[in-house]
Amino acid sequence: MKQRKKTKKRKKSVNTKRIRKKPSQKPKKAWVLSVDMGYGHRRAAYPLNDIANGRIIVANNDKIISEKEKKTWRRAERFYNTISQLKSIPFIGKLFFGMYDNLQKISPFFPFRDLSKPTFTVLQLKKTINKGLCHSLLNFLNKEPLPIVSTHFIPALAADYLNYPGKIYCVVTDTDINRVWVADKPKESKIIYFAPCSHVMYRLKEYGVPEKNIVLTGFPLPKECIGGKDLSILKRSLGRRLVNLDPNNIYLKDYQQYIKSKIGKWYTRKSDHPLTLTYLIGGAGAQMDIGITIAKSLEKEIKKGEIVLNLVAGTRLDVLNYFKEHLEKEHLTSEIGKGINIIFALVKYEYFKKINQTLNKSDIIWTKPSEMSFYAALGLPIIIAPPVGAHEHYNQKWLQHVKTGFIQENPAYTHDWLFYHLKKGLFAESAMHAFKTHKYGTQRIEQIVLEKKPIESFQKDQIWKDFIEKGNSY
Repeated sequence: MKQRKKTKKRKKSVNTKRIRKKPSQKPKKAWVLSVDMGYGHRRAAYPLNDIANGRIIVANNDKIISEKEKKTWRRAERFYNTISQLKSIPFIGKLFFGMYDNLQKISPFFPFRDLSKPTFTVLQLKKTINKGLCHSLLNFLNKEPLPIVSTHFIPALAADYLNYPGKIYCVVTDTDINRVWVADKPKESKIIYFAPCSHVMYRLKEYGVPEKNIVLTGFPLPKECIGGKDLSILKRSLGRRLVNLDPNNIYLKDYQQYIKSKIGKWYTRKSDHPLTLTYLIGGAGAQMDIGITIAKSLEKEIKKGEIVLNLVAGTRLDVLNYFKEHLEKEHLTSEIGKGINIIFALVKYEYFKKINQTLNKSDIIWTKPSEMSFYAALGLPIIIAPPVGAHEHYNQKWLQHVKTGFIQENPAYTHDWLFYHLKKGLFAESAMHAFKTHKYGTQRIEQIVLEKKPIESFQKDQIWKDFIEKGNSY
């Protein structure tokens, strides 16, 4: 009796019937993808709006996403927000957060070694994608296979696993990342990673990503804070900021020529705004209380007009109401709109526009070490609030490494330690260190994606040569 040949079951796939032929000419636009999980991934996508085909597609709640997939994403977002807020609750909150944080744990950076073996999380994510996650997104994108630029790893990995015919780029949004950012078989993956700093380059190499698929671009920063190639807006803001950050002229006197060589005509001895401190709340709404403690501590200086405090509520109505309610309790309501500003918008796109305008007139930002760490490149010293999550601990280390981050002292004594550092010129020195970090992320990503410059042209400097040399040693 003849035996039947066993046939392998075909995996579920996305619809490929209506895929157009890939155009031979250079792309004029790209599919810019993001995910609504806090602010980080959306903030990274916002500066890339100019190359987006129609709009930035939010992969977990766009109108093209199936209801089934939206429910999966919503559960994940609710879990993340709840866990982030629980951290502040003694014992129980820390216990639950610790369990969650262990899942996204990042291996020690040293020694350099091979970490390409897929973890349990990597394999589970692939399984979830094969079962349907991101399928409705890919069905839509396949109709016109433009290059994909994703600021979150899941849409990029889904496109890779589901054989998307166009190019796939992934923007890394932290200074270090979990193995889950990379495919189970990295050598076979076609994802090209845009690294915000050299640390990420080495980490991707450890995870098995081929060197040719790693580009050091820097984090994509908003054009309204940068200006053109000449960095005119950034330099103008920095010139006026330095005056406020060094009231005793200690740093500026010794480094005047150096500063002039960096910002040219924008060097000035007169600012157009009072000393301004901007405190930012994360997307999960954690650490609201710190903002009120800062306001209470700086009450005298605020009322004297010596400092302006921006409290950033983002798009969260609960944070907005919290700020208003507690400012009223501290008898500071009369300062709203004068010495205290609350930055709020109903939708993220409008919020990003507002906060970017605010940053141009800010002198110091105070935030947990999220993606905002990269905004130091605007010449902004950062006071570091307690990190939330493993990746933020690495962001904090990076800020200290590049000499632009100060660990927050007790917020109740802000009026003491803030002005102590200020009068020594330490924040001005930090601003100039910050200015040295990568500022051209948006420009470089656009040039690569739209094929205005070949990737190889960004893989020639000394950082790249050192990376290749070290990369071949393990």
